[in-house]
Amino acid sequence: MKKKVAVVILNWNGRKLLECFLPSVMNCSPAEYAEVIVADNGSTDGSVAMLEEKFPQAGIIRLSRNYGFAEGYNRALEQVEAEYTVLLNSDVEVTPGWLDEPLKALDADASLACVQPRIRAYLDRQRFEYAGAAGGYIDRYGYPFCRGRVLHVVEEDRGQYDTPAETLWATGACLFIRTAVYKAEGGLDARFFAHQEEVDMCWRLRCRGYRLMCIPQSVVYHLGGATLAAGNPQKVFLNFRNSLLMVYKNLPEEELKHVFRVRFFLDCLAALKFLLSGHPAAAAAIYNARKEFRLLIPIYKPIREENLRKATLRPVPGLMRKSLIAAFYLKGKKTFSALSR
Repeated sequence: MKKKVAVVILNWNGRKLLECFLPSVMNCSPAEYAEVIVADNGSTDGSVAMLEEKFPQAGIIRLSRNYGFAEGYNRALEQVEAEYTVLLNSDVEVTPGWLDEPLKALDADASLACVQPRIRAYLDRQRFEYAGAAGGYIDRYGYPFCRGRVLHVVEEDRGQYDTPAETLWATGACLFIRTAVYKAEGGLDARFFAHQEEVDMCWRLRCRGYRLMCIPQSVVYHLGGATLAAGNPQKVFLNFRNSLLMVYKNLPEEELKHVFRVRFFLDCLAALKFLLSGHPAAAAAIYNARKEFRLLIPIYKPIREENLRKATLRPVPGLMRKSLIAAFYLKGKKTFSALSR
């Protein structure tokens, strides 16, 4: 029987994470309206055999190889028929009732496409988690930030963001989305492979008139950093390349030249910082990210044209009109509340 919501966990050689975190998902996702599915990206660590033995009630989608986060989910959702889908990282612990308020919000408002819960850190449970916190936004130069996290500064959760709020993006660590909207609007950009693909998708949806929210009454705990460490050159490469692609795909024509001039300067500063701190490989990754971005522009030109043609909102709510970097380093605004003031 078709369930109302499918909780889809993408896995690649994450057997230990599944053994640790999947029990909370199974226990807190009522079987009468929710199905839990693990989409396996061609793991070689015995993940599928473990699932069949220890979690026979979980569905399994077997993908032939590691397609990455973006294409892995795109292929998995081709097989999902539920009204709503939750993209859930394999290193997330959920809590009783975690599905209730997000589903209630989606049921109540057809214009609402995506919802995320409050994301706290698994290892520091009173603090927000870096990847999503209490809802995401972007500055005009493509730097994401959240209620509860600005650049590397993550706040303690003292109830300052207890109210539901409209956002520009919802974290892929725990992203509720209407399955039909995901499919109709193109899903995640497979060329991103991993990192910032959900921000890109959400920005696209917001431009097209859909609404997104954080519903903090639902709480989950995210381990984070389970795939690649923060200074890993591959992670740096993907973050910088994908950020540039995201800006190119979604920013209006009249802003593009100015924004890319400033981004060139900011990316050079970031590379210099990595170099001076003894991370030459990370600095090189920024150079390589910019190089590959330039090579991809011809491929993305028609995609950009389609995005601009389908956009119905100008300006986009949640897109900060100033520089997050300047506000943080020059004005000392290191929290979302300070930015809002």
